[in-house]
Amino acid sequence: MAPIEIEQVTAIDHAAQQGATQCNTPAVSGQTDLPSGFPSRLDSAMSWAGSQYPDPSSYATILEAEDLKELDDGLEHFLSLGLAGDLVSKSNFPLQKLSKKLEAMQHHVYNGRGFALLRGFEVDKYSVEDFTTIFLGVQCHIGNKFGRQDDNGNMLVHIIADNSSPIKAHHHRHSTAPITFHNEEAGDVISWLTRNTAASGGKCIIASAHTIYNVLAATRPDLIRVLARSDWPFALPRFHCRPVLQHHDGKVIFNFGRAALMGSASHPRPASLPKLTPIQVEALDAIEAIACETQLEMQTAPGDIHFINNFAVLHRREGFVDGEATRRHLVRMRLRDDELGWAIPEELKAEWDETFSDKGQKLWFIDPMPPGFFPLRKVPN
Repeated sequence: MAPIEIEQVTAIDHAAQQGATQCNTPAVSGQTDLPSGFPSRLDSAMSWAGSQYPDPSSYATILEAEDLKELDDGLEHFLSLGLAGDLVSKSNFPLQKLSKKLEAMQHHVYNGRGFALLRGFEVDKYSVEDFTTIFLGVQCHIGNKFGRQDDNGNMLVHIIADNSSPIKAHHHRHSTAPITFHNEEAGDVISWLTRNTAASGGKCIIASAHTIYNVLAATRPDLIRVLARSDWPFALPRFHCRPVLQHHDGKVIFNFGRAALMGSASHPRPASLPKLTPIQVEALDAIEAIACETQLEMQTAPGDIHFINNFAVLHRREGFVDGEATRRHLVRMRLRDDELGWAIPEELKAEWDETFSDKGQKLWFIDPMPPGFFPLRKVPN
């Protein structure tokens, strides 16, 4: 099969040229005051260090026998309705007692520490179809909307190693190499179902964006000012300038990825676009250093489902090696809850609207899909 071509930006239109000029406006380093309205410190459960959670028992919700029975009953009831799997909801997948535990997890994700882990599924007893339905049924209690993850409308992303072509081998989703801390470009909450783990490595690693903010605010407020400027030249999904860090509706929000700002092996940055300034690179390096110093490593097991607040928690992946019978496979989704979801900054609304709009097709491939239906998109997700 011929390698899949990825669309690249090769030129900038007039509006983008004007934006590029603005993006090249130099930032002033060394300023000691924070941007107007930004808090001096964030004191909440979302400000944490990995050392506060020495083992999964300190943050995981463990399913008990009655919970598993309730999940089986909920699955049986949903299947009896003869509905397509993507139509699962809180009303047609009833979880009476377990819903209380899931509501507590939802609180942790939106208003608590910013992450949650559900563990204890007996994955071997289910077909792929049935366990995917359970995966969706559980998520209905975390968010009431599922989001698209590409222009084709794919709702499930399968994160697996694939070296069948140089493009795939270097793409974040199919590489075995470690990746740096980042946010997904859309989604209030990101969820992952671990279908299988690698022979070695492959931990899911997270860090509190609020802790990063606190360290920078206390030690390098000039970098807070740099991160909050609107001159960051994002190349993806199209060339535009916006902040990496925003204070919106009383919330401090991070949203960035290095590939969109600096390029990568699978997504080289067009030479026609402005490069980051030295102080911008320094700011990204500072985020990465603090995140690595305060990170929490999550060694998930088959059947685990974990969630993060995409605005308040950064994530990355540890490099890994697959074995003959142990091939790392995660299934990722994007969620939003209309009641608890944070207000979306204006610069991010277009991506959120496209992701969660009711218009357009939605594709649900419960196994890794053929390349013709799910090509590697130009946006590294």
